[in-house]
Amino acid sequence: MRAATLPLCIGLLVPVTLAAQDPRLERRLDAGTRAAVVAVIDSARAAGLPIEPLVDRALEGAAKHADSARIVAAVSLLATELATARAALGPSSSPPELDAGASALRAGVRPSDLTQLRQRRPQSLTVALAALTDLVVSGVPADSAAAAVLALASSARDDQIVDFRRAVERDIALGAPPAAAATVRVNAAVRAAGRSGKP
Repeated sequence: MRAATLPLCIGLLVPVTLAAQDPRLERRLDAGTRAAVVAVIDSARAAGLPIEPLVDRALEGAAKHADSARIVAAVSLLATELATARAALGPSSSPPELDAGASALRAGVRPSDLTQLRQRRPQSLTVALAALTDLVVSGVPADSAAAAVLALASSARDDQIVDFRRAVERDIALGAPPAAAATVRVNAAVRAAGRSGKP
């Protein structure tokens, strides 16, 4: 019986061992912080979530000399955001999409907006989600930013969404109210996307 259970025990220990031996975490985190972070990472891995963003978040905290509790809390929060993003975007979402979705949620975008974006745009959402987050960070209210990106989602190419985001940011830098800038620019972007989609 011992021989039969040994491979299973080894299999259960491997993920913890691999995460615990990540040289980046070993170099930058003390033993106690590393153990707590590894526990979060292992839970995320077991749930099928991408773990590289979690490692990056822990290393970012270490680079900023954050204390142990803050690093663990930040990694745990990101794991929750990744799980929420996957629930909103669907189980087949790619790791970059989940990471971008988590950033959008952190900025204040609603999970329901992510779900609508997935429904309207079957191709990769990474660029659209990043643009959405950037708009909110630039000062556009989350609901206005989501409405604008959703209006573009079904017809605009990724480069057109990026151009739209840049135009809004330029208008804001020149003094335009963020919500108004998004509204004005999205109308033009939708027209341009419609023209480019015609045969």
